[in-house]
Amino acid sequence: MSRHMVRGRQLSVDTEHRIAIRRNLVQSLFEHGQIRTTLPKAKEVKAMAEQLITLAKLNTLVARRRAIATLNDRRLVDEKQEFTGQSVIQKLFSEIGPKFADRRGGYTRIVKLAEWRIGDAANLVILQLAAEASKPTGAARKSSGLRRKRNDKKRQFATKAMDKHKAKAQAPAAAAAQA
Repeated sequence: MSRHMVRGRQLSVDTEHRIAIRRNLVQSLFEHGQIRTTLPKAKEVKAMAEQLITLAKLNTLVARRRAIATLNDRRLVDEKQEFTGQSVIQKLFSEIGPKFADRRGGYTRIVKLAEWRIGDAANLVILQLAAEASKPTGAARKSSGLRRKRNDKKRQFATKAMDKHKAKAQAPAAAAAQA
């Protein structure tokens, strides 16, 4: 059997479980703003979340119904597990959609962690909504200018070494010529 035109990752579970995993992770992403999961799951969830955010930007009745059909809406609770009066779809259409209204795509970001899950050594990542306020931190990548400077230093060192070597080779010849 070939896998032509078969989309998505299997995630080592059957179809119903895979759909439930995606729905739950997307709902948790919209509820908390970020989730910690494995890299293959994050890549699957990212596509679904971005489609739903695009629907939320439209803010039409049809878009809301499509989002409800995709997600199976759940209610939001606070730290004490008490109902906040809002559902995931309401938060998606009232807060998340308008926040990304001027953005053309790339609503989520995957940040790889330097950790592995102990049981199976799976790569762990943080999948988060990309807000302008939370820009990625860390050092910038080394530029080509830095590489050019490093190569120039290597060349200068090599020419000095060659000059010293030539000077040592010419010193005995010059001494022999004087004698």
